[in-house]
Amino acid sequence: MHARVRAGDPEAFRELFQAYAPLVYGYAARATGDRGLAEEVVSLAFLEAWRLRGRLRDEGETPRPWLMGIAVNVLRNTARAKRRHERAMARLPPREALPDFADEVVSRMADAERLAAARAALERLRPAEREVFMLCVWSGLSYAETAKALGVRVGTVRSRLSRARDRLRRLTEEELARREPVRAGGQAGGDRRLLAVRLSEERHR
Repeated sequence: MHARVRAGDPEAFRELFQAYAPLVYGYAARATGDRGLAEEVVSLAFLEAWRLRGRLRDEGETPRPWLMGIAVNVLRNTARAKRRHERAMARLPPREALPDFADEVVSRMADAERLAAARAALERLRPAEREVFMLCVWSGLSYAETAKALGVRVGTVRSRLSRARDRLRRLTEEELARREPVRAGGQAGGDRRLLAVRLSEERHR
């Protein structure tokens, strides 16, 4: 298939896309938290892969490192463009937001808080550590595949991943502690039953 892709065979490239688009999408979706943006990353990554198809290695090697290396670069560029857009939008007058409450909000609040804290902690990692963590842990690439995708040594991947795990664990706990409301008298945590009543009242207004 590699030789056919390099030769520009559309059917072979379609096979490549069908086999690995879910991997690229999963990486991008977890990295951005935005399904629409993740789909855009997939499209751009495979357009770039088609343009660079002549660099795909010969048989005997999985195309995962090659594709994920392209996806990492596309995501870097897309993230920069998104930040520029967000800064531009932030300068516009704020619009009135209408709350959208659902019944399962209260029951899932603890998981949502931890997920939000973990995502915020992930953003606080150094970019190199964050990319290694997402490729190895979230996308399931081996150390060797991740090293090829990022153009670094396997030992570098190992050390970055170790640091990323330690820092992510610590930063997540910091985020959770920072987000936890503290009531008068030093008691942490909110009254979930009162919140449930308020959510119910908001939904029925």
